[in-house]
Order: sequence, then structure tokens, then C-alpha cells
Amino acid sequence: MEKPSYVIALGSNRPGRHGRPADELAAALVAIGGVRIVSPLVMTAPIGPALRRFANQAAIIESSEPPAALLARLKTIEAAFGRRPGQRWGSRVIDLDIILWSDGVWADGALTVPHIGFRTRRFVLDPLLAIAPDWRDPVTGLTVRQLHYRACAVDRSAAPS
Repeated sequence: MEKPSYVIALGSNRPGRHGRPADELAAALVAIGGVRIVSPLVMTAPIGPALRRFANQAAIIESSEPPAALLARLKTIEAAFGRRPGQRWGSRVIDLDIILWSDGVWADGALTVPHIGFRTRRFVLDPLLAIAPDWRDPVTGLTVRQLHYRACAVDRSAAPS
């Protein structure tokens, strides 16, 4: 029986004990394990109060852990990398989020899969498009490619003419 797959979004915009943000992402992938494929690194402008650009990636991993257990493990990795609770959208050494799960939808008090905001976030969709363009969002039925197209269209309509 095949293990379930997860899409994990990774982000960093502060150096940590492993080096620069790109090095933090590489070390996080090793710590997570079960990695099947990793997107190219994408540099994105910060959202909110952070000043530094973010290094972002997406990865597909295999894990037999249920979503809540994987989330707990990701939070432990974040803490080990030096992430501390703080300002939302602030600078961080590492950010690890469960975006999608091959078994569909999950919701409890601490976690919702698919990730609530991923459908409009280019910093998730841009790297995800490179590795899983045909993965379907179990809520909307749209593929990552379709979601990416929509997010780009919104960005174009918001740009000054």
C-alpha cells in the first residue's frame, strides 16, 4: 500500500544555524524526510511587516502520519531551527505548512487541509506549479495549474494600468 502524499510549503527570509534562507530550506527538507520531489527555489516579496524577501519552495513528501501528527512534527522542526512564536507575516528562519494531502480534506481545531489560503498565494502556487500542476484541490476541483492561472489574473487586474 502506497503511503499518502503531502504538499509542504517551505519559506524562509532570515539566516539561521544552517546559513542563508536557501540553506535553511535545504536543511528543513532533510529534517522532514520522505521527500519525493522539490520545486525550484522562488524568491518572493514579503507580505505584511517583514522587510526581507522570502525564499520559497514546495515539496511533495510521503508519510504514513495522519495530518495532525505531521503538523506536530513540522512545528517541532520549526522550533529546532529557531522559529519562535511572534508576529504574523513577520520575518522567520523557517515556515513549514501542509498545503495538500493525497487523501483529500482534513479539519480539526489546529489544522485544515487543504490550507485555507493557498488558492490565492503566489508564493505557494508558483513553486507548486513546477512539481504538481495537475494536483486537484479537493474542495474546488481545480488543478494547481488552474488555481495559478486565476491567481495570476487577479495580480494582473490589481496592477496599475
